[in-house]
Parts: sequence; structure tokens; C-alpha cells
Amino acid sequence: MSSTPLPTTTLSVNALGCQLADALCANAEALGLGISSLDGVRIVDAGITSPGSVAAGVAIAEICLGGLGQVQLIGDPTGAAATGLNWLQVHSSKPVLACLASQYAGWSLAASKEETGGKKFFALGSGPARALSVKEPLFEELGYRDRHTRGVLVMEVDRLPPAVVVDKVVRDCGLAREALTLILTPTQSWAGTTQVVARVLEVALHRAHSLGFDLAHVVEGSARAPLPSPGADGLAAMGRTNDAILYGGQVWLGVTGSAEAARELARALPSLNSRDYGKPFVELFTAAGYDFYKLDAALFAPAEVWVSHVGSGATWHAGKLALDLLAREWVAEA
Repeated sequence: MSSTPLPTTTLSVNALGCQLADALCANAEALGLGISSLDGVRIVDAGITSPGSVAAGVAIAEICLGGLGQVQLIGDPTGAAATGLNWLQVHSSKPVLACLASQYAGWSLAASKEETGGKKFFALGSGPARALSVKEPLFEELGYRDRHTRGVLVMEVDRLPPAVVVDKVVRDCGLAREALTLILTPTQSWAGTTQVVARVLEVALHRAHSLGFDLAHVVEGSARAPLPSPGADGLAAMGRTNDAILYGGQVWLGVTGSAEAARELARALPSLNSRDYGKPFVELFTAAGYDFYKLDAALFAPAEVWVSHVGSGATWHAGKLALDLLAREWVAEA
């Protein structure tokens, strides 16, 4: 679906994101991070051999947002404490730029066994450096390209990316090796789980885009979702982070354009519109033969939404939380 290009801006998600990455590295010991170099490229280990932390995940989430969003750890806003006491809250006044031009995991990075000299590699790159490489058609639609001299990219991986992939990122971003920071966050780590759940607002914007809503009309965005403990392995962790958003994610969008389009967005956006709604993600993913494309795209959306229309003052609400499902999956009585 195409959208009106975003207004021209001088904002650089990499300039802002690299400032945050520098602060992250300066505080590495307190955050449980490991810092190393791969032929000049700065590598941040947020959960592979270093422990990482929730605090690191919050900081990495703000880097993913290109410095244009705020992420906070908050208490349970529902008062039910069904899923535990920790939730994440996200806000951006430049939500499309922050979430889709930066945070979205849209850059496919792969290497064959022959290229790696061993095991094949695949990862999706997210964060500001995507806007330097602009390898995705989405950037042409958004009308945004960053040209900063430094870049930062986040990968959800449980091992160091091979040299051929790192070389590709450096080359496609047009950077000196010393100007690139790669942050590695296994989903089954505290930092990894945290930064994925912090994508709750981005998930809503990506779904809005797929529904054909004009992204240029999204002018504010806030969201929150419960934060689970990491799963025991990558599959379990992926299931928990997806369920946190699909069944516990709450999103508010401020939009312009027509009031009718805003009302229709609110109606169509929540995950309960999906034929796959109501079962844990791991169960659905396993039944689909571990093929994302066999799952209903409408499932990848927040549980509950509010859409406020600038001009009319109207706000529409749709969807609901399914905290009972999350509680059954995440919590057991001692």
C-alpha cells in the first residue's frame, strides 16, 4: 500500500541514534554489555556471552527508534497484575519516522554456508542504519533517506554475524568501518525480549500501513505492553514477545486526514480481527510449519487501540486485552 511521502525533514535518525549508542557503550558495565571490535566495527553484545539487562533493552529500544521516541519500564497499568508487574511504555511525536524509517526490522541480511565457511546466517536488521542503506521499498514510499557519517544497526541474533554480512552493512551504508556500531540482542535474553516488546507501537504502524492508511496522517503515537521474562530458547522467547503485543499491547494514535478513515482504522487494526486470534503464538507458528507467511497477517497487530482524529476531536476504541491467555502462558503459582 502506498502513502503520501512524509514532510521533508533535517532530522537524522543516525545522528540521534549514535549519540544514544555512545552513551550505551559508556555505561556498558552497569548494563551488562560486552564491547568489542570486528576489524574496526564496534560490536555490542547484549546477551550472547554477556548477560545484558532490562535497562539495556530499554536503551537499545530508544536507539532503534532513532532517538525519536521514549521507552520506559512502568508498573502494571491494569491493576490486575495477571502477567507480572512490569510493562513497557513507548511514545513518539514522530512515530512513522521513528518506527518505520528506523525501528522496523526490515533489512534482510543473509549469508550461505559457503560464504561463512560453516553455518548459514540470517538476520533482520533494525534501527537507524536502515535509513542509510535504504534497501527496502518502504523508504521510497516514505520519502526519507539519512546521510549521516555514522550508523547503528540492531540484529536479533544469538551469534556474531559473519564477516561477509558485516562487510555488506558497511558497504551498503557507505560508512567507514569505525563509523558503524552493531548491537546484538538474542530474543531469549533480557535485553532482547525488552527491545522486541518495545516494538508495540511499530507493530501498529506496520499494520496500519498494510491496511492502506496514509502514514503521513499519523502524527502522534503511544503504546504499552506487558514485559514477560525471556523464554528458555529462541522459539519460546519469540512466542512470548509476540503474545505480549498481540494479546497485551495497547496503542493510541493521533491522526489527521478524514474522520471516517480514522474510525475505520480503529475498527480494523486490533489483532482480534485475525482468524488466528486466540491461541498462543508458538502454537500457531508450530502448526504453520514455522512459516510466518502461512499465518494471517492481521494477527500481527496490538490487542487494543484508540485512534484520535485531529480536527473533529473524536476518538474511537476497538479491541480488548487477553491477559488471561498471557497469565496462563507466563505465570504459575508457587
